[in-house]
Amino acid sequence: MKTGRAVSMLLMLFFGTLLGAQVRFTNAPDLVSSLAAVAFHQSPADLPGISFSFFLPRVTPPARHLDPKYDLTKIGNRNIGAGLDFYSLEREIEMGRQLAQEVEANSRVVEDPVINAYINRLGQRLVANSDARVPFEIKVLQDDEVNAFALPGGFFFVNTGLIEAADNEAGLAGVMAHEIAHVAARHATKNATRNEIFNLASIPLIMFGGPAALAVREAMGVAVPIGVLKFSRDAEREADFLGLQYDYETGYDPQEFVKLFEKFKTDEKGKHSFIAKAFSTHPMTGDRIKRAQNEIERYLPPRTDYVVDTSDFEEIKARVIALDNRYKIDAGFNGHPTLIQRDAGQEPTDTSSKSDSNPPVLHRK
Repeated sequence: MKTGRAVSMLLMLFFGTLLGAQVRFTNAPDLVSSLAAVAFHQSPADLPGISFSFFLPRVTPPARHLDPKYDLTKIGNRNIGAGLDFYSLEREIEMGRQLAQEVEANSRVVEDPVINAYINRLGQRLVANSDARVPFEIKVLQDDEVNAFALPGGFFFVNTGLIEAADNEAGLAGVMAHEIAHVAARHATKNATRNEIFNLASIPLIMFGGPAALAVREAMGVAVPIGVLKFSRDAEREADFLGLQYDYETGYDPQEFVKLFEKFKTDEKGKHSFIAKAFSTHPMTGDRIKRAQNEIERYLPPRTDYVVDTSDFEEIKARVIALDNRYKIDAGFNGHPTLIQRDAGQEPTDTSSKSDSNPPVLHRK
């Protein structure tokens, strides 16, 4: 009798194991235990301490592969910026250098070593925690417009107006990280690549399309070099997302970037707002702010400590305000713009020799 029960038990275990393996029941061990209990003519509860799960094949769920774009541990090694691009890094740097010379020739570059050192230090820390593949050269422009922009090849300019508008260092760092992200993702050279493709494709369009086709081509502004900095909404979204990551990895509270966005959105309602002009190509819409908040919650694990503000930032901000006020007094600005002309025979300052003799170097964390 005992032999019959043992044989029944073994048969039940065998077929129960096959059944559990075939249908991948999550409660297969319980099923086999129940079958064994039937063989013993007992209830499963009467078989304490007996586990039959070792008879079942171990089923391992498929591994989930995180897109490198969302993996903070791979920043700097994620191949950000891949895609159709006719420009090598060397050609990108040369393009950026030419544009930077044009900017400096038509702008007032801040010469204050304390301001420059602070902004450069802040920017280089962000670059070290980014996917950028080129070194950055960072300068400050004396300009009331609330803006910052990074040219191809890592030539980065920060307006004094942005420093004055930022409420804290984290907010300023967030805007700078956003611009660094444009360079890391190579948005400008991809724009230039699309322009070159359009120029080639537009040859028959112009030949056979007549004046209308030519007007469309001119309206798109493909012949204007600085147009490569007019980014699409998708490019702005990517720069927002990557910039939040770089900001976070450098230790700053990414929510401060969102708060500055909200401040810009409020201020851009002004008719003559500098902010409205600076962000006219990528406005601070409610959807953009909400998307940034969602990305922070989903992809950036909360931390107990963030850098929000520093005494260095407050000192530099006060220094920038004093510099701007002094410039306005010296220029005789009394609420109305004043035209300042160069003296006869005075040549523009050549900024290329300094850049070429001491090229910037990219440092990683």
